[in-house]
Amino acid sequence: MGRRQSVKDVILIGGGIMSATLGIMLKRLSPGMEISIYEANVTPGMEASNAWNNAGTGHAGICELYMTPPVGVHGGVDVTKAISVFAQYERSLQFWAYAVREGLIERARDFIHPMPHLSFVRTDEQVAYLRERAARLAEHHFFQSMEFTTNREKIGDWAPLLTTGRRDGVRLGASRMVTGTEVDFGSLAGKLCEWLERQPRCEVNTRHRVTGLQETSAGWRVAVRNLHTGERRTDAARFVFVGAGGGSLPLLQMAGITESRGYGAFPVGGQWLVCTNPEVVAKHHAKIYGQATMGTSPSMALPHLDTRIIGDKRSILFGPFTKLTTRFLDEAGSMFDLVRSIRRDNLGTLVHSGFHNLPLVKYMLRQGTQGIAARLAILRQFYPEAKADDWRLVDAGIRVQVIKKVNGRGSSIHFETEILTNHERTISALLGASPGASISADLMFGVVRRCFPQVLQTGAAKACMDEMLPGYEVDLANPENLNFYHRVASKTSGTLGLATATSQSRRGPGETLASLTT
Repeated sequence: MGRRQSVKDVILIGGGIMSATLGIMLKRLSPGMEISIYEANVTPGMEASNAWNNAGTGHAGICELYMTPPVGVHGGVDVTKAISVFAQYERSLQFWAYAVREGLIERARDFIHPMPHLSFVRTDEQVAYLRERAARLAEHHFFQSMEFTTNREKIGDWAPLLTTGRRDGVRLGASRMVTGTEVDFGSLAGKLCEWLERQPRCEVNTRHRVTGLQETSAGWRVAVRNLHTGERRTDAARFVFVGAGGGSLPLLQMAGITESRGYGAFPVGGQWLVCTNPEVVAKHHAKIYGQATMGTSPSMALPHLDTRIIGDKRSILFGPFTKLTTRFLDEAGSMFDLVRSIRRDNLGTLVHSGFHNLPLVKYMLRQGTQGIAARLAILRQFYPEAKADDWRLVDAGIRVQVIKKVNGRGSSIHFETEILTNHERTISALLGASPGASISADLMFGVVRRCFPQVLQTGAAKACMDEMLPGYEVDLANPENLNFYHRVASKTSGTLGLATATSQSRRGPGETLASLTT
């Protein structure tokens, strides 16, 4: 019989960026809290947060075309989602800058770098869409430094790989902001967990898997197995956060909360084409997103050509490509994860979703069986001179697409990020994927505000929160707060060593969004 411990304040399941962020916020707001993290891998940040398991894009709505869908019959574009995500990402930047200023993290360059973000399209129809998108975004102060061009020479200046050797007569278009970022979320999560582990009444338990969750009058009883020794024990906490990436849904099913009924999930493995040839890598300094490669526009179907900086090594990755899998976690998963997640309450949801998303199912099956030649052909739509010898195929982790009921009937595949909380506010879980880690600070502040309102009642806590997320109650997207936004963003960028809007390169004659007609 395993030993039983006293009831802790918080147990965080999973050592990724979400759990680490929530742990830091709670510990800074209420230093006396007792917090434990349980992570199944040998170090924190090895699943979805791992640098090779995501694109490292600080998702801010700058280049991600799926966030700005076309609307109406007259070529309009809805930019609402991009503006919202940009504001959320600003909160993450603020939080990371706070962590650097306060010494929680030694150096910003260990996890974040300035990186231009571009959108790139081909064909007249896509160029017209991108022009309208850029114009609508540039009307907002978040995106006022956005540039747009159809000039091949200018596009080549921004990203030489896109135009060098391109001999087709297809019309090209690109938009750019230099204020984008490249982030190593795995390194960031690890550094935040290291700080937490050094604090009194905090512990980070790696190679420990949570095997059961049972609700009690005091909160939750948590069954844990030590993967080193095989020892089983029971822990307890008043509040549990499930930040286990693809493993979140099975844990919620263990917990049996009403709010999770009807939710299903389908795992999608990923792969990148990766280039480390120094001559090629030196020519590319950008993250470039294109249009979806299928009729619908889930983020998984968006090809992108990205500079990556992991440690002190630079590379280029292209993808993602689908890899068929039944596992929910890359390192700590099982081939039976999908089967075990199917329950009576979500079977109908899964079947309905598959039937009504046949184009997506066919897309994943087709991509999952593609050979290297077919993937290189897609790459050459971006980089015409790509040589097969310069690129190798690497696994890119697993994302678990959440499938949920809609209005009690039917279902939908949920491509974004969601926090599910029970009625009693004693357990919350992260579900979904992109923009995910990029908006971690905003999401975790939402958990604090919803589940720990008492910790924000004192003047000291409010002052601390304002240091972590300056003006946390201020709507950064509201034009009335323009001066406040610029002041805070400038300080944040300075701390993190990032580009600012004032560093945006000057547009050439005829290249302003208002006057560009070519």
